[in-house]
Amino acid sequence: MSQPSADPAYRAWGTLAAIDLHGCDQAALADPSCIRAFVSAMIEAIGMRAYGPLALHRFGTGELEGWSAMQFIETSTITVHADEVAGRCFVDVFSCRAFDAELAAAVAVKHFSGTPTVRLLRR
Repeated sequence: MSQPSADPAYRAWGTLAAIDLHGCDQAALADPSCIRAFVSAMIEAIGMRAYGPLALHRFGTGELEGWSAMQFIETSTITVHADEVAGRCFVDVFSCRAFDAELAAAVAVKHFSGTPTVRLLRR
């Protein structure tokens, strides 16, 4: 099966920025108020508008227990998965409106520390 982005006639709907942070501040990842503040800061930094309330829940068991968040934005979603045990955080921003993925990664680092890896996917 071919990748749609390999087709020169393909027109992407939007961009997914997958931001993986490693070496994060474990206390920040375990703090729901820090995650909430991060999502607000992300929305403001990339020029989006929240649509509805933030869903922020802690679930899982053992080493897989942690906080996950999902915020609809008017152009799609922001999701966060915090792994406080290993000091990792996974942030996905998908939007049909252009945004600065490197700025989004910088906001994540500001709130959680760590070293980011950013991958972009046009969909």
